[in-house]
Amino acid sequence: MSDIIQLLPDHVANQIAAGEVVQRPASVVKELIENAIDAGATSITLLLKDAGKTLIQVIDDGKGMSPTDARLSFERHATSKIKDAQDLFNLNTKGFRGEALASIAAIAHVELKTKQEEDELGTQIKIEGSEIVSQEVVSTAKGTSIAVKNLFFNIPARRNFLKSDTIETRHIIDEFQRVALAHPNITFLLHHNNNEVYHLKKSNLRKRIVASFGTKMNEKLVPINEQTDIITVNGFVAKPEFAKKKRGEQFFFVNNRFIKSSYLNHAVVNAFEGLLEGGAHPSYFLYLEVPPNTIDINIHPTKTEIKFDNEKALYAILRATVKHSLGQYNVAPVLDFDRDATLDTPYDYSKKSGSSIPPITVDPTFNPFKTETSYKEPSTNGSSISVSTHSYQSNFKKDTGSWEALYTNIDTVEPIQQEQLFETQQETETGKTFQIQKKYLLSSIKSGVVLIHQSLAHQRVLYEEFLENITVKEASSQQLLFPVNISFSSSDIEMIYSIKSDLESAGFMFDEFTKESVVIAGIPTSITESQITLILEQLLDDIKLEVPDTSFSHFDVMAKSFAKSLAIKTGTSLNMKEQENLVNNLFSCKEPTISPFGKPTFKTLSLNEIDAVFNK
Repeated sequence: MSDIIQLLPDHVANQIAAGEVVQRPASVVKELIENAIDAGATSITLLLKDAGKTLIQVIDDGKGMSPTDARLSFERHATSKIKDAQDLFNLNTKGFRGEALASIAAIAHVELKTKQEEDELGTQIKIEGSEIVSQEVVSTAKGTSIAVKNLFFNIPARRNFLKSDTIETRHIIDEFQRVALAHPNITFLLHHNNNEVYHLKKSNLRKRIVASFGTKMNEKLVPINEQTDIITVNGFVAKPEFAKKKRGEQFFFVNNRFIKSSYLNHAVVNAFEGLLEGGAHPSYFLYLEVPPNTIDINIHPTKTEIKFDNEKALYAILRATVKHSLGQYNVAPVLDFDRDATLDTPYDYSKKSGSSIPPITVDPTFNPFKTETSYKEPSTNGSSISVSTHSYQSNFKKDTGSWEALYTNIDTVEPIQQEQLFETQQETETGKTFQIQKKYLLSSIKSGVVLIHQSLAHQRVLYEEFLENITVKEASSQQLLFPVNISFSSSDIEMIYSIKSDLESAGFMFDEFTKESVVIAGIPTSITESQITLILEQLLDDIKLEVPDTSFSHFDVMAKSFAKSLAIKTGTSLNMKEQENLVNNLFSCKEPTISPFGKPTFKTLSLNEIDAVFNK
């Protein structure tokens, strides 16, 4: 029998490696910028066209490469960072596996220009699908410029899996921000389709954060600083009042490398215990320095996950550090167990003398057993205030005229007062519809009952209304008397601008776009002015989280975001009319059975199913 195992050709092996290293344009951006940092660059420029699908170009002023190194850099496992296996456990650089350039060159057209400072001329290399097309001597600036064009040109199936330009741009900006935040001592520029998105000048950490996320971020930050034998923690957390409903700006850096860690995130959230509303997420920018030999950073292809030697100790230190800073800057309440609170003097009485004795006034005609009593209560200025006190009998349907009603008429307490007395959430009866726990509606039907989730049902109703208004009808706008100026980060402004035409089709009217704000002059008639920020933030979150695009482009995402933002929430009490309207509107929808996000809106229980519960 003939042999069946064979070695893969280099170009096939490179394409397989590319599948690990390059998932999308953002992966290329990350690898190229990290290479520029390792080359000692003080200024890095990123140029993009069509969200990186047409062009990704990184230009740096680092030390450059010799002609031999330039050629060798595109070979697999070629790296300047590692000499032997022991070096893997003492890494202080970004790229070290030597797969990035080889993988990128396997699936794109690559053009490299590089020159060392001591050389008069540089080197230019052109590669297409792992094949070197040309290598020649050129006149170029010190450093390296690498252009990656037509990504996935030879793997169309991979190219088809890319998302819309808006989503791919969002991923690129995420990677760009992560690297820029880790290196405030380097100048970064980002241009997309010839528009400047970021110009981050060399600065300190606080200024870099503010330049990346807008000037309003400055007032939100609380500094963190702690140094121990096993870890040094620096950075900032945002004040609790600025926490977001979605996971917002949450950044961990270990030895200047961005990482993701649900374990360390839990430590930070734990430090905010008692300071955040339910479901809110704190923002933080935390920089951890640990000995390189105590971490393993090669457990994940993207190197965003790290394994620590002493996770439990790091957890405890991080939690205590954040908690201490929140208290130190008077963000969290601090308890002083040595102080007797009963000895505190109110501010109003701090300068008053204690010589005068307050008068005591007694009303000799007061009778607590009368059904209604009027008496004079002395006020602080010496005059009297007339107070009318109703007897407990006003709580009852029958007025027996005596205190005995407290014991004899317990059964006659009205339902709404019973609810207040015992503080229980009762089902609200509205004809054939009941509201249960301010979350579900129970409605009677011929075959049994139907249980409706009020929030999900309202999402479906609003979703179909918005979608029809945006796509079928001509969306109507209401002009605002005073235009609203809303602040966003530069990347969010770029995203809003990219879907500006779709938002205008939905009824929004824009006056002006700046790098940190947008001025809105008109809004859809179906929303109010107070809901503008909520809707736009929800829309941006949905785009970032890759809510799937449909044939309606962004219209479907917008309709879903509007519906999710404006739908009635769990815990909202509905009156009889509101309940009836919601039930009727739901069953008038084209798809009443599911919410816009695929969750069931109601459950029908037949009489047989109900009988089965009691006949077991």
